[in-house]
Amino acid sequence: MSEKTVADFDFETGEVLLVDKPLTWSSFDVVRKVKNTLRIRKIGHAGTLDPLATGLLILCTGKKTKQIDLIQAQQKEYTGTFRLGQTTPSFDLETPVDQERPYEHLTEADIRAAVTQFIGEITQTPPVFSAVKVNGERAYEVARRGEEAVIKSKQVTVASFELTRIALPEIDFRISCSKGTYIRSLARDLGEALHCGAHLTKLVRTRIG
Repeated sequence: MSEKTVADFDFETGEVLLVDKPLTWSSFDVVRKVKNTLRIRKIGHAGTLDPLATGLLILCTGKKTKQIDLIQAQQKEYTGTFRLGQTTPSFDLETPVDQERPYEHLTEADIRAAVTQFIGEITQTPPVFSAVKVNGERAYEVARRGEEAVIKSKQVTVASFELTRIALPEIDFRISCSKGTYIRSLARDLGEALHCGAHLTKLVRTRIG
């Protein structure tokens, strides 16, 4: 199979581009870089990835931007790492650790049992450090001013939640879930279920649809 060159793409008619988003880049950074480098007039992404996450970011150009909502609605798969025994306000590494609690007493059976309650349709509250709108403003903008953002819980679906490595205080996972699921919130909620706290230290999106 021969490799494609830029000349082989028709960005105006529309293309769907699969990008491995670099660490620390925002989804908008990727869109801007691709738009300016390839001089694409119309382009957007189909599902935000946090700056501290890597992996699959789908970009649509031209007339294919009409497919963005359809792509965003698809099930997503993530792999990554939770760190037990520590919490952060953002539920990940964006903010410093604010609390430490014992985790050494936990067994593998304890952890696997706790995970089962987060499979299926669950109620989840998005992080305060997120792009969720609160009174017309992004929640992270409110949080970064030191103000309290009241965020409503919502129903999401976790199709599968597999533990691929347990090496306390770290546990690795593979999760398939619906649109709108926050893996950082799953870290927070699992930590609370285990009474030790937890936060997300690594996240890779491996699949959409």
